[in-house]
Amino acid sequence: MSEDEGGGPLGVIFSVAFLRGLTPAEVVRRFSRGEDTGQESDFGGLDDKVYEFVNETDGGDGGGYVGVFQAGEWCVAIEPYGWMATDHEVVTKLSRGCEVLAVTRHDYAAEHSFEYAIDGTIVTGYRLRHPYERYGSAPDRLNGFMRDLGMGLDKPEGEAAWHAVWEDNHYTAVPRGFALAAKVTGVSFTPDMLDRPMLVAPIMEGRSRPPRTQPSHPE
Repeated sequence: MSEDEGGGPLGVIFSVAFLRGLTPAEVVRRFSRGEDTGQESDFGGLDDKVYEFVNETDGGDGGGYVGVFQAGEWCVAIEPYGWMATDHEVVTKLSRGCEVLAVTRHDYAAEHSFEYAIDGTIVTGYRLRHPYERYGSAPDRLNGFMRDLGMGLDKPEGEAAWHAVWEDNHYTAVPRGFALAAKVTGVSFTPDMLDRPMLVAPIMEGRSRPPRTQPSHPE
């Protein structure tokens, strides 16, 4: 997923999470806090629900919905116009008893994020444009992969170095984040994945209001 292509059909705000150790039905139950088992849909159906939710909430609660499908040993959870998957509290809950790696692109907040959590603990996390500022229980765990992808892991010193790092990371941060996810999970997130059937469910974390079960129209 290339940053300089405007995010493709997902736009410039979205999250993708990879989860190992859960079925798609279990993943949607975690996102919905046990309130929804998901409905079979395609990406168009997911996008419609997100569009309606964003219009109702003015976008402050994210996209409100997630679409989940199986990809090898991992489930892939797509969150259009959302960022819950890399919220620290949410990702630790999602990862209890399993493994979760999530990437968020958010052009407006300029806080593209990467979170890797196992069994309720964030192992490695960083803002995608700042790979030299890692945190977690094992912040250096993915250093080998990150170096292979050309990421600078040492904090820059001096104005010229800061400028060079900014130029290097500005347009490559999101693609490198997804490339790192692929190295860890073995799953490459590609545009054709949006053509797969998926389970769609509401994301209850971060909501200021419940989802509508039926559309409301004036009589």
